[in-house]
Amino acid sequence: MASHSLGGPGVTPRKGIAPLRGARLGRAVGAVAGTAVRAAVLVLPAGRAVSTRRGSALSAASAWPLARALVRAGRPEGLVAHVVHYRFQGWNGNHAHLAEDAAWAAEEIVRRYGDVPLCLVGINMGARAALRAGGHPAVNSVAALAPWLPEGEEPDPVKHLAGRHVLMVHGTNDVRSDPELSYRLAERVKKVNPNVCRFEVHSDGHSLHQHRPEVMALTADFTLGTLCGSALARPVVDALAAPPPLGLRMPLAAGFGRHPRTKV
Repeated sequence: MASHSLGGPGVTPRKGIAPLRGARLGRAVGAVAGTAVRAAVLVLPAGRAVSTRRGSALSAASAWPLARALVRAGRPEGLVAHVVHYRFQGWNGNHAHLAEDAAWAAEEIVRRYGDVPLCLVGINMGARAALRAGGHPAVNSVAALAPWLPEGEEPDPVKHLAGRHVLMVHGTNDVRSDPELSYRLAERVKKVNPNVCRFEVHSDGHSLHQHRPEVMALTADFTLGTLCGSALARPVVDALAAPPPLGLRMPLAAGFGRHPRTKV
């Protein structure tokens, strides 16, 4: 198993050194014996700001419903998903352990499945890890759900996200992770990459529980569109095309994904 140290965003893991308490991929969701894998998703669970305890099985388990929902939508396209099990529960400052594990996981996808398009889908602190590791050469797209971005720190790098499709989703009533911080990050990404959109889930909090079906549908639409060539829903196309602030403050409509969509 390869080790890795993020000397910068999207750095390919170094070979030949086993990482301490190695990160691992959960079992494949959507893989069917005898069928080809044509695209892959890594789901990155939430974490803690500081902790060197072993990665939480509960946190990984909480990401399973999202992995299953994505595979249900993408199984006909040969989509496979894995939940990442971290070495540690914590981001741990400049160590950025969760981002390191995300970069290793991207490399592991290449080792297992070859040159298939990959989407990193992160939740909370996993969303920050997905954005930080999005420069890996295998990554086509990044979906960051309620990204945890601490105030007072040096802004996260963005240049490595050029050439990727990036989606951010944030509840306007999130009191644990300030939605304005994800907006500012999205603005910075938009300057180096036009393929960025951000949706606001009005009245929802950090867990995005109130509008979970819409968030799931939006994430699936974005994932299949950027990995499998499926037509994106009109609101996603509009958000990607609109200049700031419109495309970065796009409201997620109630009922998104519940009715037939207008495709383009």
